[in-house]
Parts: sequence; C-alpha cells; structure tokens
Amino acid sequence: MLPAAPRTVEETGLHLLLISELALKVMHQHGLSHLQELSAHLKLSAALIESLFTHLRKETLVDIRRRGALDGDVMYQLTQAGRTRAADALARNLYSGPAPVPIAAYVARVQAQAVGEMGVTRHDLERALASVVVRPEVRDQLGAAMNSQRAILLYGPPGAGKTFLCEQMARLLTGHVAVPHAIEVDGEIIRVFDPLVHRCAPAAIDGPRSTIDSRNRSDDRWVLCERPVVMTGGELTLEMLDLVYDARAGYYQAPPHFKANNGIFLVDDLGRQLVTPRQLLNRWILPMEHRHDYLMLRNGSKFRIPFDTMLFFSTNLQPSDVADEAFLRRIGYKIYVGEVSTEDYRRILHDVCEEQDVPCADEVFDDLVQGLHAQHARPLLACYPRDLVGQIVDYANYHGRKPELTSDMLHWAWHNYFATQPASLAAANLEKTS
Repeated sequence: MLPAAPRTVEETGLHLLLISELALKVMHQHGLSHLQELSAHLKLSAALIESLFTHLRKETLVDIRRRGALDGDVMYQLTQAGRTRAADALARNLYSGPAPVPIAAYVARVQAQAVGEMGVTRHDLERALASVVVRPEVRDQLGAAMNSQRAILLYGPPGAGKTFLCEQMARLLTGHVAVPHAIEVDGEIIRVFDPLVHRCAPAAIDGPRSTIDSRNRSDDRWVLCERPVVMTGGELTLEMLDLVYDARAGYYQAPPHFKANNGIFLVDDLGRQLVTPRQLLNRWILPMEHRHDYLMLRNGSKFRIPFDTMLFFSTNLQPSDVADEAFLRRIGYKIYVGEVSTEDYRRILHDVCEEQDVPCADEVFDDLVQGLHAQHARPLLACYPRDLVGQIVDYANYHGRKPELTSDMLHWAWHNYFATQPASLAAANLEKTS
C-alpha cells in the first residue's frame, strides 16, 4: 500500500542541499542528536541518515559525539559551521518536520489510488445505508452518481438531510490511501497530511521501526490513511482554495480540495458563503472538466495537481439560482432531497426515541403528523424528529425526570422549536397539566 523506502538520498527524489539543511534544522530546532531519533523524525531509514551524515561530516557541519557498540547507536552534534548553516536555513524556512516527497511522486501516487476506481453497486449502497431513511429514487440517484466521477448537487429545503446524506457517502469509500506528510515543489514545502482530515488506518498506527536495515521497508514519509472526507461550509472563500503561505514559517499549507484527493469533498450550504455561488463555482470549472487543478507559488510559478475527489455541493437554493445552464451541465447529477413519506417519518421518530430511550406511543405520532404538521402546513422533513425529541429530553433533564413523548410535551417542543407560541406560555400550560 505504501511506496518502498528510499535507500539513498538520490532515491528520495530530493536535492541533497534541501535534505541536508532539513537535517541540520531538525538538530538545531528540536535538539535531536541520536541516529534513531533523527530517523524517526525525518521518516527516513537510519541507513540513509547515516549516509547523509557521512556527507555532512565531510562538509564539517556535524561531528560524531558518541558511537556505541551496536549498529545505529550513534550520536551527532552540530559544529559551529553547522549551527550557522542551520540558523541561516531556519531564517529562510522554519519547516523542520518529516522529509517531503517530490510533487511527481505525489501525482503518481494519487493517480494510482484514484477514488473513481472503486465502483459502487446497489448492494454496496444498500449495505452502507441500511440504517439511513432515504427515498428509493434518491438512493438510486446517489448510487449512479457515485459511479459517474462527476460533481453532484444535492438541493432541497433546510433540514431535509442533504448534508447528512453526503456524510453517509463516506461509508462507501473503500481501501486505504497513502498521504504524504509534505511535498516539495521547486524547493518549496507544502504540508499535506492533516490529522483533522486524514484518519490513520489501523495498520499505520504501529510507531516507527528502529532497525537500521531498510530492506522490505515502506516509505514513512507517507501515512496510510482511510480515504479522506473534507467538508467546508459558509466560511469557504476563494482564497481558501489556493495555497496558504505562512510568511513567518516560510512554508505552505495545502488547500482543502488538495487534502481531499482520493476521497470526498463537500461544499455545504452553497449560497451562504461571502462570495456568490457563481464566483465560487467558476473556480471549479477547470478541475471538474479536466480532473486537475493549478496552484501558484509565491514566486508566481504554477504547478499542476490531480483533482481526484468526489465533489458534492449541498444547497437550499434552486439549481437555477446557483449557476447558469452552462455550469449546471457540468454537474452530472442534480438530486432533490425533500420531505419523507409518512412511514419513513414514523421510522425516523421511532429510531430517535429508541436511541434516546424515550417511550413513544402511536397516538402521539398521529398527533404530530395529522395535528401539528397539518395545522401548521409543515412538510415532513427528516431533521424534525431528532430536534423535537432532543428538546423533550432537555426539558426532562432540567426537571430531573425520565423523558416521555406525550402530546403535551410534543406541543411544548413544537411551539418552542418553531416559535409559533411564546415558550413561557407553553411551559406554563404544561405545568398546569403536569
């Protein structure tokens, strides 16, 4: 699953100067001096580090401080010239993490583990969404869309479950992917691995290997992860879709769609961003059509990265209010997510009550649908049962008693939730009847 570990500096794909200065910065910045510590930090084999430090010793940048009787038991120290070189390197770039991988290796790896190669069958979808209430026609649309490698737009009223459905699509992602800690482009460092986004696969949580022998060893500059799921919302701006350069640190952070490669990227609440939907969607025309994107370094040079992600948009707007016909044509699937059937609504309510340990009688459900929903002309949206039962549980916890879904409690929660009656008046009425 992971590339083979490089055995020489040349096999890392990095320039000798870059990797040498990185090693010096690690010693200076983190105080590491033992061969095994340096190997674990830089994610390079001890044999490769030892070879590199042989070169640094010839350059009088490091000395051997102590050598033990066992292979790999070596401690180094910076010379005065080494400390000066490390300080100069840190002044230009504070990055002192794991050794990066070259951009060419990253591109090849993303292409080799493309998300579109998975394939989704009806059996896969039904198994993944067995506990999710969704209309059959929506289920079939989602299944076909997951095989299309095209962008998907989910639209409908707030609370219909669009975001929830997008998140459930992550259950269909199979296989593990290799994600680099960082990549190198023209001497610049871009951090890619993000622990908030990339979840390490169980096989990757083993800790560093301390052997000096790098044969049959995988490249620790890569992390074996589950396929990523990245979600952004109203905070998304056009600037966030470019490289983020930290002028103080001297290196870049990858944008969210970069981190989402080989996985899912969800743009939630389209239309609530500071930029207009048309401005935001125009940014995606090239990546959606050609499956790659261009990013620019601070010196003005551009480089190409794969755009290998299942792109989901979720919006409360009508598609015609989001983009023009030319752009909507590029979105392969426009899927409407609206109200659920009465039986599906009943199932959602019963599932929520069972989860919250709240007794629920059928006559209360009839009061909810035939009474409250009909009286206030509210559609049967998937979010309402959880929100209403949640308020009933809150009320019971406040009064120190077991929650129960009664008509009185249901009416109190309804008026409190939809602001159809002052909450204090509803509470007063409830107290009189309790």
